[in-house]
Amino acid sequence: MSFVVLENGFVITPYRVIENGVVVIEDDKIRDVGKKDEVEIPGDSWRIDVKKNYIVPGFIDIHVHGGGGADTMDATYEALNTISVTHAEGGTTALIPSTVSAPLKDIVNAINAVKEAMRIGTKGAKILGIHIEGPYISVEQKGAHDEKFIRSPSREEIDELLKHIDVIKTITAAPEIEGGIELGYVMSSKGVLMSIGHSNATIYEVLKAVEVGYRHVTHIYSGCSMTRRIRAYRYPGVVEAAYLIDDLSVEMIADGKHLPPYLIKLILKNKPIDKVCIVTDAMRAAGLPPGRYKLGSIEAIVEEGVAWLPDRSAFAGSVAKMNTMIKFLVNDVELTLQQAVMLASTNPAKIIGLKSKGSLSRGKDADIVVIDKDFNVLMTIVEGRIVYHSKEFQVD
Repeated sequence: MSFVVLENGFVITPYRVIENGVVVIEDDKIRDVGKKDEVEIPGDSWRIDVKKNYIVPGFIDIHVHGGGGADTMDATYEALNTISVTHAEGGTTALIPSTVSAPLKDIVNAINAVKEAMRIGTKGAKILGIHIEGPYISVEQKGAHDEKFIRSPSREEIDELLKHIDVIKTITAAPEIEGGIELGYVMSSKGVLMSIGHSNATIYEVLKAVEVGYRHVTHIYSGCSMTRRIRAYRYPGVVEAAYLIDDLSVEMIADGKHLPPYLIKLILKNKPIDKVCIVTDAMRAAGLPPGRYKLGSIEAIVEEGVAWLPDRSAFAGSVAKMNTMIKFLVNDVELTLQQAVMLASTNPAKIIGLKSKGSLSRGKDADIVVIDKDFNVLMTIVEGRIVYHSKEFQVD
């Protein structure tokens, strides 16, 4: 049994900001949280002075393709480990690697690599499972997905995915395509979070999807239909449906590129805050300089702090880490740090049904991040283990 104590910090919980706060870690769990004079500190603890910086729960990224030059579709343990280490530097303590539209064999290879990474463990953020994004999406809303791989879900492909149901956490699909409703029904009944994304659905098709188990919307406004006219009649789309249907949670890419501040404010005005989370949707260039990179089979150009398709017609994912999105939410969207942390930690845990993570609470996993006033990550702790600390924040 070992104890680590983080002290002399501002501790952010969902309910309060604790000045001169203390977090006591016992092995891989949080033993206690509170003011220094309220918390019992074991005598044999390793005490770390965080020097009046912020102590926040680890960030949970439920939609991330890559980072550090690696991509989920590389389908190797080494690639997934690189992604986990890269995003731990941004304060991510748990993540769900995401696929892109591809032949089924390539998707299965990625699934098997995630299984191996979960079995062995990674040196950075913990891998929670896999997110299957595509190929069961709308061609009209394909974004950076390769159109030649987009298709309807056959019964044979659904049966193949069911063999890996233990590791599939989420699936993004367009419910309006042939087989989309059946896919949602089958997978949601097995506990998979079914998400509407890269979809050209009308609100009427979204309602049918919710009835069979779809519960989430992938990167709202990106690859999402909006109100359109058909023979002069107006048909609300996925975005409007997300606002109207309380059972739908939404994720947003808060990198300052995909959504301007006022759209994020609109989302938060129309959805209860506990139904919204942020995701990086980062591709392999996260943490690397501008240049040309691959997203699956698609070439992407990274410039201006975001990934583009070569013709600049659409974004091809972000290159952000979670702490940079927290900074954007506080400085540009004008959220409190407590609200921003809720979007990055508490809410994604709730959305994917993960009760052991998401807040600094007694008995939860010791997933903890120390950030400074400029939102730089000073230290990242995953289940009681320090996986990253900055050069400026030395830990003895």
